[in-house]
This record gives sequence, structure tokens and C-alpha cells, in this order.
Amino acid sequence: MRGMLAFRKAKKKLRMGTICSPNSGGTKTMEVCNADWMGSLPPRLSTLPLSNLAIPGSHDSFSYWVDEKSPVGPDQTLAIKRLARISFVKKLMKKWSVTQNLTFREQLEAGIRYFDLRVSSKPGDTDQEIYFIHGLFGIKVWDGLMEIDSFLTQHPKEVVFLDFNHFYAMDDVHHEYLIQRIQEAFGAKLFPAERVENVTLNTLWEKKCQVLIFYHSPFSTQYPFLWPGHRIPAPWANTTCVRKLILFLETTLGERAPRGAFHVSQAILTPRVKTIARGLVGGLKNTLVHRNLPVILNWVKTQKPGELGVNIITSDFVDLVDFATTVIELNDLLLQGDRALATC
Repeated sequence: MRGMLAFRKAKKKLRMGTICSPNSGGTKTMEVCNADWMGSLPPRLSTLPLSNLAIPGSHDSFSYWVDEKSPVGPDQTLAIKRLARISFVKKLMKKWSVTQNLTFREQLEAGIRYFDLRVSSKPGDTDQEIYFIHGLFGIKVWDGLMEIDSFLTQHPKEVVFLDFNHFYAMDDVHHEYLIQRIQEAFGAKLFPAERVENVTLNTLWEKKCQVLIFYHSPFSTQYPFLWPGHRIPAPWANTTCVRKLILFLETTLGERAPRGAFHVSQAILTPRVKTIARGLVGGLKNTLVHRNLPVILNWVKTQKPGELGVNIITSDFVDLVDFATTVIELNDLLLQGDRALATC
């Protein structure tokens, strides 16, 4: 009896948070780590479609680092590009371009499994290199893919969604190059597009696949391992008002198709020009996120996953609150029916 109790405690600790691996300085961080949460789910949940599970994701996932010394990205207007010639403007842009504090590896250890990716070629580059982009250029896409692949190799039961949803300054040659790099990075870990309802953790484990690539471009029809963008809709509220955001999230969940697609609830606020002007020096985190994230998290706590419930939920600065663990714990609600039967 004691052995079984100890096993249950250990399993719960593994699922809901353990001390993460040592950092580069050799000391252990004291942050909650959900590095193996998918592999530690109850067996019943590993038979459900991934579209029915609650999965934490990050918005502009790569933007933990942007390069102030690089040109302004092609995703910006001509007026912004002209302003950026003034030396301090890029420093201010950085405050609004960065939406995450954690690297890919750190996000994965925290439990994030969906990544929102925007990519671009860089003006003046003679090669075909592709970079992440959000106002300013981030790291090379290849470096990010290798960081993710390294984690997946060490955690063979974890699965990620990589959503390439915005492309800038990219012609056919750039797309071919990027797709080739994706294939080189993940190889046999790539799971080919098929019926969403057939995609369960058990199926992925059996095939030793861990990566679903969504590619919002006609190129998705040319490669079996690229999922078309319409299979993962991510409605965008485009508001600075947290009340309007929550109403939008509720409305779009109510409109969710019960089958045929995953669903992303973007629990994020988007600054307008006047928002940026008022909080110019404070940046996104201090102006919008800090004061509204607790309200957004409270909304998350009221949700339930399932065919018509939440699926993937994304947030800015996923480390500021216990975001990933809160989303992961929603999956316990899917077991309530089993528990009720067990007590009968």
C-alpha cells in the first residue's frame, strides 16, 4: 500500500512539476518543469485525439531575442523603417517586439508544446538563410529547429506543433530551402498530414513521431509532412481590452468545428498605435501583459477541453504566471466521467 502511494505521489510530481535540469551555470533552477507531461498523462488520455486535449502554447514563440543591430523587418511599414534610422528607435521597438522571456528549450521544459512561428529572409543576405521575425530579426530558424529537436530526442514521448503562419520576403527558392531544413532537422520525427481525429499520443508513439508542421502556404500540398494551415485555425481578437478578448475567445470556441481541425485560442492582447505611444518606454510586458495576464489565467481555469472545448491556448510571456501547468491540469477534467463510473 505504501509503495502504491509513493508511486502515485511521484507520478503526480512528474506531471505537475519537478525541478528543471541544471542551467548553464551548473546550478538548478527553481522553476516548475513540465518537460515530460505528455508522456506522463493517464493512459486513457493518450488514446484521445490531440485535438481534444488542452495544450499550452506561446505567441511569437521565438521573440525572446531580437537583433537591434539588424535591419527592421519586412513585416513593418515604410514609416517605421524610416523612423528606425534614429538610433534609439530600435531599442524602443525591442520592448514591443519581445513577447517571451524563455528560450525554446526553456519553454519546452515549462510544458509549452505549440509554437507560433513567423519567418523571413534578411535584406542584403547573399545566401537563402531564413530568420524568425517580429518587427526585428530573431535567431536563425535552423538554430531554433535544432534546439527543439535536441529536446525531443531527450524526451521521446513529447510532441510539438510548429505553426509557420507568416512568411515575409520569401520566394519559391526560400520556401524550398526552409522546407529542406525542416526535413533535415526532424527527419523521421515528422508526422505526415492525415485525419485530425486519428492523431493521438499513442499513434505518434507507435510511429516514433513527435513533430507536426503546419505551413500556411500552397507549398503544404507538395510535401506529405506539411499540414495545411486551415487545419489549425487561430482566430485573433486584435484588441487591447481584456473583456473584449474573453468575449471573443468564448465566441470563437462556440463556433469551433467539432472535427477536422485543431483549434488555437489566442489569449493575447494586441497593442494599437496609441497604446504604444502611451507606454512607449514601458513596452508590451509592462503596459499590457502584467496587469491583464492574471485575468486571462482566471478565464483559462474555467475552461474544459474536448471536441467543443479548448484545445491549444497561447499566451505572451508564458513564465509570468503558472500558465503551462494551468492549461495542462485542464486535462484532468476529461477523466471526471471515468472517476464517476469508478465510484458507482
